Amino acid sequence: MRTGEAPHPHPGSRSGWAVGERERGGSSFHASRRKRHGNVFKTHLLGRPVVRVTGAEHLRRLLLEEHNLVGVSWPQSVQMILGSSSLANAIGDIHQHKRKVYAQLFSHSALESYVPRIRQVVMETVREWCAREGPISVYAESRKLTFRIAVSVLLGSSPGEEKMIDLLTTFEQLTKNMFSLPLDIPGSGYRKGIQARDRLHEYFGKVIEDMLQSDAEYSTALGILIQSSKDHGMGMSMQELKEAMVELMFAACATTASACTSLVLQLLKNPEVLTKLRTDLQIKGFQSGSATPLRLSDFCHLRYLDNVIKEVLRLQPPVSGGYRVALQTFELGGWQIPKGWSVMYSIQDTHNTAPIFQQPDIFDPDRFANDLTKGKEARFHYLPFGGGVRRCLGKELAKLILKVFAIELATGSHWQLATRTLPKMLMVPVAHPSDGLKVQFSAQFSNNTPAAEVHLE
Repeated sequence: MRTGEAPHPHPGSRSGWAVGERERGGSSFHASRRKRHGNVFKTHLLGRPVVRVTGAEHLRRLLLEEHNLVGVSWPQSVQMILGSSSLANAIGDIHQHKRKVYAQLFSHSALESYVPRIRQVVMETVREWCAREGPISVYAESRKLTFRIAVSVLLGSSPGEEKMIDLLTTFEQLTKNMFSLPLDIPGSGYRKGIQARDRLHEYFGKVIEDMLQSDAEYSTALGILIQSSKDHGMGMSMQELKEAMVELMFAACATTASACTSLVLQLLKNPEVLTKLRTDLQIKGFQSGSATPLRLSDFCHLRYLDNVIKEVLRLQPPVSGGYRVALQTFELGGWQIPKGWSVMYSIQDTHNTAPIFQQPDIFDPDRFANDLTKGKEARFHYLPFGGGVRRCLGKELAKLILKVFAIELATGSHWQLATRTLPKMLMVPVAHPSDGLKVQFSAQFSNNTPAAEVHLE
């Protein structure tokens, strides 16, 4: 069936689709559609039909049968800005081989080498937040934080402050225009995105040339990528390496900044969780600004911290879902999805409706104490990093950053909401507070003072 035609219900199934709807109203809108039409229903996005899918049984099939039933579907602007050789644009065997090359960036030894750099950037950032006289926008500042971490991890060192600000400004221009109409005309968002990409390519090109000409050991993420590509017989060209740098920056910054912001928000809303976290960290010897080096093994026994991070990602996954395109007409949930139609799978709605999560609206890290997400059956009930062949390669790095950030916040700062009410959460392009989350930080607190407060009127 051609795109744009009404889909057929599968013979013997329900009587019709939820036709003529638009993506509006947020979670309450989608909840009402699910109640009326089930976990597979038709809606519209930008005037085009989209099949919205919720539930582990459906997501399992979509994500495990990519390249067969469905394929990746990025807007043209994303394809052009990230580049033809990017991992996101790769399909089939090429995608599989590229993942093997990129996987070395997130091996145990690689993550171990990143810990000191991540910790240093986080410590400096939290210290700077606490020194501010006025409140900060946590989401905006978290984007700066994750950008600095990404630069440090990729390059091993940071450029001067002036250059760092210039790079951050350029990167923000790229991300702002990543999803734009592909109109290559002066002043268009697409043109601005391309220009930002070219400036980043120019900078990273010089860094790559210097690294290739030096005899230094490959201890940075960029160096590991170069060596891994050689080890797998896929030596990367200069253009491929530049595109890889931009893609890695894009993948690392936006989603992790979202999760950092959600962490602060949830600890503000749930001070009893923060008190329990602080106590657990203190018992296990963690102190803000400690000169004792951190190693990956130090995080293994921080079970409650791990559960807090898991619960943040369950309640507010940075990416609420993903898009695929039907490669052939197939049945899902009793409906035929026509070839060429877009399919949107919802991570957020799947978390909210998963039977393994009781009282899903409540922030409760202890729900993960019994490993309820372990095992094959529970695998697609909880997927903050996606699933299948495109499951996030950098998930362990993202969790590592979140843990270092949480430790530094919980052990070394006090914070208080600077607005009368908590902000609403927006889901596009990633989960973030509508006002950025205005918070006042301070380094001064005692054991009798809660580390975070919310004053609502």
